[in-house]
Amino acid sequence: MGSFKIEGGRRLKGEVVPQGAKNEALQILCAVLLTAEPMTIHNVPDIVDVNKLIDLLKAMGVSVEKLGVGSYRFMAKSVNLEFFLDPEYKALGGSLRGSVMVAGPALARFGRGYIPSPGGDKIGRRRMDTHFTGFERLGAEIKYDAKDGFYRAEGKNLKGAYMLLDEASVTGTANIVMAAVMAEGRTTIFNAACEPYLQQLCNMLVRMGAKIQGIGSNMLHIDGVKELGGTEHRMLPDMIEIGSFIGLAAMTRSEITIKDTGYDHLGVIPEVFRKLGIAVVRNGDDIFIPAQEHYTITKFIDGSNMIVADAPWPGFTPDLLSIVLVTAVQAKGSVLIHQKMFESRLFFTDKLIEMGAQITLCDPHRALVIGHDFQMPLRAIRMTSPDIRAGVSLLIAALSAEGTSTIDNIEQIRRGYQNIEGRLNALGARITVMD
Repeated sequence: MGSFKIEGGRRLKGEVVPQGAKNEALQILCAVLLTAEPMTIHNVPDIVDVNKLIDLLKAMGVSVEKLGVGSYRFMAKSVNLEFFLDPEYKALGGSLRGSVMVAGPALARFGRGYIPSPGGDKIGRRRMDTHFTGFERLGAEIKYDAKDGFYRAEGKNLKGAYMLLDEASVTGTANIVMAAVMAEGRTTIFNAACEPYLQQLCNMLVRMGAKIQGIGSNMLHIDGVKELGGTEHRMLPDMIEIGSFIGLAAMTRSEITIKDTGYDHLGVIPEVFRKLGIAVVRNGDDIFIPAQEHYTITKFIDGSNMIVADAPWPGFTPDLLSIVLVTAVQAKGSVLIHQKMFESRLFFTDKLIEMGAQITLCDPHRALVIGHDFQMPLRAIRMTSPDIRAGVSLLIAALSAEGTSTIDNIEQIRRGYQNIEGRLNALGARITVMD
C-alpha cells in the first residue's frame, strides 16, 4: 500500500473539476446487464472501486470498449452465468461494496443473481435485508451460505408486488428497481430512496424502455416490460467530492472555484457548509469559495449549538459528515456531528485529536467539535486512512496542519477520489506519493 507525504500550511488557488459520481457509477454500470444491446456511458470516474466493477463485468463476459477519457461502451450480449459460482467471482465481487447491485439486473434478465459478502469501507454493519426482502416480494427464492458468506437469489418468473421498504436504502432501492423493471405486472416501492443518483438510474432505465412513475419521490410505480434496449448516459458530478473541495478550501483558507458542479442536484449540501460560516457562492453551475480568514458556525435560533446530522435524501448525505467534522475543527464556535447510520464512521477522530483538534467523541454516533478559529494550527503526524471519506478528511487536516504529515493506506482514498494528489497539486498543494 502506498502513502501520501503532505506538506501542510499552504494556501491553494485555482479551478478544479469534480469527477463523475462514484455512487451513481456503481449503479449504472451494473444496469448494463439488463440488455444485450450497446450501452454507452460517459463521465465514468477513474477510481479503484469503479475499475474493479468494470473488471468484474469483463470477467462475466461483458464486452467493454474504452472510447476516450471517462467514456465506455458496454455490451452484455454473452454473459457467462456459470461464472457466478466461480471462486474468481467471489474474490472480485467480495472486494467492493458495489458488487451487490449485480444481483438485481442478473435476476431480472437471467433468473438468478449471486452475491459474495461485499467488501468496501469498514464503517460498521451494512445489512443486506432490504435487498433480499425486495427480491422475495418479487417471487425470488433467497439462500444464504453462512460458511462462505454467499447469497443466492433465484427466480425465473418474477411478478410485480407492493412493498414498503424497512429503510430507504439507496443500493437496496436500486437493486429492487433493476429486478422489477422486467417483472410481470406492477411493482410499487414505498419508502424508496430518491437520491439524484437513483433518479439518474431510473431515467436511464426509462430511456432503455422501462416504465417507471414517481421518479424523484419515495414511491415508485414500475410496470414490467419483456426486454430493454441500449442507450447513452452521462454521470452527474460527484456531490461528495464537491463537498470535500468546499471543506478543503475553508480549512486551508484557499480561493477555489469548483467547475461544472450540477448545482441543482446538490440539495442541502451548500447550505450545510454555509451554516459552518463558509461563503459558498454560486456562479451559474460553478461554486466559488473565497479565501476566508475566519468562518463562524451558526447557532440555532434559541442560541444552542448547531447540530449536523445525516438523513435520507433530501436530507444531508452521511458521506459528507466526516468532511463537515474536519472542517469544523478550525471554525469559530461548536457543532455536534450526529452520524446516525454507521456506528464506526467517527472513530477516525482519534487522529484529529492527536493533531490537536478539540473533539469529544460522545459515543459511536456523535462527536462534539469545538473549533480553534485558526488560533492554534493542527500538528503534522503519521496516520492511516480507515475508509474513503475519513481518508480524505485526514488529507484535508494534513493540508491545513503545520509541518509534514504522512497518510498510509491511500488505496482507501483512491477507491473514491480520482488522481486526488495530482489535482490538488495543480492548485498549489505539495503531496508526494510514496510506495
